[in-house]
Amino acid sequence: MKLKTLSRSSASTLRECIGDPRQQHRNLDPTFHPHQRAREYTRAVQSVKLDRMFAKPFINSLEHGHRDGVTASCCSPNALVPFVSGSADGEIRIWDLASQKLVKDLPGSHSKAVTGLTFGNDGRSIYSCSDDGLVRRWNVYPVSDDECKNLETPYGPFTTYRSPTIGSFKSIDYHRAEPQFATASDSSVDVWSPERSSPIQTFSDLWGNDDTVNTVRYNPAERSLLAVVSHDRGVGFKDLRVGSPLKKMIMSMRSNCLEWNPMEPMNFVVGNEDYNAYAFDMRKLDQPTMIYKGHVSAVLCVDWSPTGREFVTGSYDKTLRIFPHREGKARDTYHTKRMQRIFTVNYSADNKYILSGSDDTNIRLWKAQASEKVGQKTVREEKALQYRHALVKKYEHMPEVRRIHKSRKIPKLIKKQTAVKHLQKESQQRKQGNRVKYDKTEQFVAERKKTVIKEIE
Repeated sequence: MKLKTLSRSSASTLRECIGDPRQQHRNLDPTFHPHQRAREYTRAVQSVKLDRMFAKPFINSLEHGHRDGVTASCCSPNALVPFVSGSADGEIRIWDLASQKLVKDLPGSHSKAVTGLTFGNDGRSIYSCSDDGLVRRWNVYPVSDDECKNLETPYGPFTTYRSPTIGSFKSIDYHRAEPQFATASDSSVDVWSPERSSPIQTFSDLWGNDDTVNTVRYNPAERSLLAVVSHDRGVGFKDLRVGSPLKKMIMSMRSNCLEWNPMEPMNFVVGNEDYNAYAFDMRKLDQPTMIYKGHVSAVLCVDWSPTGREFVTGSYDKTLRIFPHREGKARDTYHTKRMQRIFTVNYSADNKYILSGSDDTNIRLWKAQASEKVGQKTVREEKALQYRHALVKKYEHMPEVRRIHKSRKIPKLIKKQTAVKHLQKESQQRKQGNRVKYDKTEQFVAERKKTVIKEIE
């Protein structure tokens, strides 16, 4: 079989003059392109659609979870792999986050619910507190056979600390630099040394009452500053160098959790029973610097990202919300059909993952950025992602891009409760407006100024 093909020499298609007329010289400067912004806007819409299309934040549940609701958890400050969780049945479990497998379960760690977990400065020791009035020290890694002769397990407990009063521990936190930890109990705040079986400092009746303290946190920068949250709606500060408390504020409703910003240690955020989270500057406590809204039930736990630019909250409404620290609205909402009330949340040390423990006995692993690819990216993929993110950021104020970028699928129950919440707020604002309009004694009060009722020095 013979095939005849057309073949032409380049000389037959070129002019006799110098140069090729088929060459096109273009000015690549975008300012001289007539449709440059229109093309960029089209690409921005495509980029934000791709971002939402690949937004699948849920990765997996850690193997088997717990036998009861997860009530406490902590990540290692020195390593990415270790993760420890405690449940309502008193059991502590050690996990390997790289493989998402259970390393060791410690049954009978406590006789009642585990209420707090924290890592020591060495990154190996764990301190747990419980409603049974005990604090115990464990080890993330097993010790040798010679060292564990008198221990229940190769992981501990190495030391047991008992409450000086008959009561239960509600929270625990280890000092960032010094070998000491603080606990909050039914009637006092105690400071302990790992080498002693009794507290080295005890603070009771801090501000003229002995109400239960449910959260205690060391400041990351000020070594002697301790923040406490009590059941009398108070948030206070204690200087360990002096015997008297520093300052306390009484909020309109009770707070459930408190965490310091790791990058701006003068700022902290609290989760409240009024469905909101509040950011405060410890130097000025008369009103919050920001109010974070969106939840439709009490905020039970909060944790800052290692960068200090955003934080995650877990709520009684069975959802996780991620808030940028300078915006009052969540940038993302995570939920699943089977997830129940969330009691504990943690950021991983590399700022890429979020762990949540809920009442349905599961520990779930999420991506901090919902559409981020898990695993190594090629150079070409990295450049394409950076370009797409830059386009979305440039055109995020445009209606179509903003609508797609902000849209989220949320459960029907949450949507209904949010609508009711908006109606109630509009009714309250309308009533307050009528009072100001027709009553000369009434004055408009900003929402931030209503949060803090009074300050106690």
